[in-house]
Amino acid sequence: MALAMAFLFLGLSACTSQNRMPGYIYFRIAADPSNLDPAMITDVTGGSIAAKLFNGLVRIGPGLKIIPDMAQSWDVSKDGLSYTFRLKKGVKFSNGREVTADDFRYSFERLLNKETASPNTWVLERLKGAKEFSEGRAAGIEGIEVVNPYTLRLTLSKPFSPFLDLLAMTAAYVVPKELAGDRFAFGAHPVGTGPYVLQKWASGQEVVLLARDDYFDGHPKVKGIVYRIIPEDLTAVVEFELGNLDVISVPASMYSQFRADPKWKGNTASIDGINTYYLGLNCSRPPFNNKKLREAVSCAIDRKKILRTFMEGRGTLASGPVPPALRDWPRPKGYPYNPEKARQLLKEAGYKNGLTVSFYITAQEEVADMAEIIQSYLSQVGIHARIKQLEWNAYREALNNGESDIFWISWWADYPDPENFLYPLFDSANKGPAGNRTFYENPRVDRLIAQGQSARDTAERDRYYQRAEQIIVDDAPWVPFWHRKDIMLRQPYVKNYTIYPVYSMDKGLEVSLF
Repeated sequence: MALAMAFLFLGLSACTSQNRMPGYIYFRIAADPSNLDPAMITDVTGGSIAAKLFNGLVRIGPGLKIIPDMAQSWDVSKDGLSYTFRLKKGVKFSNGREVTADDFRYSFERLLNKETASPNTWVLERLKGAKEFSEGRAAGIEGIEVVNPYTLRLTLSKPFSPFLDLLAMTAAYVVPKELAGDRFAFGAHPVGTGPYVLQKWASGQEVVLLARDDYFDGHPKVKGIVYRIIPEDLTAVVEFELGNLDVISVPASMYSQFRADPKWKGNTASIDGINTYYLGLNCSRPPFNNKKLREAVSCAIDRKKILRTFMEGRGTLASGPVPPALRDWPRPKGYPYNPEKARQLLKEAGYKNGLTVSFYITAQEEVADMAEIIQSYLSQVGIHARIKQLEWNAYREALNNGESDIFWISWWADYPDPENFLYPLFDSANKGPAGNRTFYENPRVDRLIAQGQSARDTAERDRYYQRAEQIIVDDAPWVPFWHRKDIMLRQPYVKNYTIYPVYSMDKGLEVSLF
């Protein structure tokens, strides 16, 4: 490791901090965002950048509570169906035009319009008349009413407990009608209401944001943000040590090195992430439409040991898809590590001589290392995994199309409700791009999730979600690994840097450089 870093340092020595733009803070991302159009974003990278370019009616605030964003206040009807929002006046898009309630109507209709082909229609599909509009049977959406330029009323077809949480999501951000008509152009050149504007996007190199001086909710304390696109962890660490990056997530392979270095002791921060890392199994076709084979994979891998060794304890062992921070019911019972049981299940599934499967992963170094560990465990029970690495956009497309047999990925909370780890990931309506990339289907799970969504109190909701999660764990479309704790490292001159449990909470307003 030391020798590799020495050679890499020599190769990068010309890229010193003298190349920086003064007043900009530099972050690292591993790949290009897939898109910067709120209607099209499905990745955390795109969502975290979009949070600084756009706003919604509400957002997630301290304590994971819903607080005002562009709506200054709202009322909910007694039957839980109608939400009336009063907008803040004088809020402008970065092109200088004031935002009105009609812009939200346009943005929501645009999301649900079948011609937009958004993978995020599920965010607003509960609006009354949304289905008829999406199917082209209605000219507008009955559940969206512009009362006056600063008042918007949204009506649901039936009560939905986390509706306000959904409105805090990327997909519910407001966009300008005069610029968002061409979604391909808008995705590369977005215009929003946020504290930053897109200054530059050089694919494979960097995304640069410039701070606005007329943001309605305060002013950023930096001139701008540069997201440098660096796929390799080692390169990112060397760039950080050269001063070309200001904040990085510490790679698992280098965690011990930084933890033991007194130089960085006071410049680290961590948080228990609301996320789940998992091995997904494609349930839509052979071989993993066979439940016994899925159970065999679950029994074949010592997740606890991998978390303790490779991950050095940087997380909590997952027992199911819902993170502990969002679950108020007992942990579901899963499949413990038992290679002998895995071999037996393999035979019962009809594969007494073993089998070969495709294993899709992203090109990130840490992911590749993890995949090799999983590959080794599977081979010991007779499952031979052929690893295929793809860059993020190609990987996402392959998963959405169901090309892989197994894949490694994570899901991060878009909003802090257990429903966010159940409905998009396991409801049969969301197979493919909307989140259910294992193409899992179980009518009982669909019904239980729907019952939880309509529950009027938390206790009732949790009873349905608990049953749904246990059925999912029993069916084994996933091997849930852990809920990861991220360790962030910052330069000494970076002040007020905060790690947020949900990526969309970070508007980039507090962080500063001294």
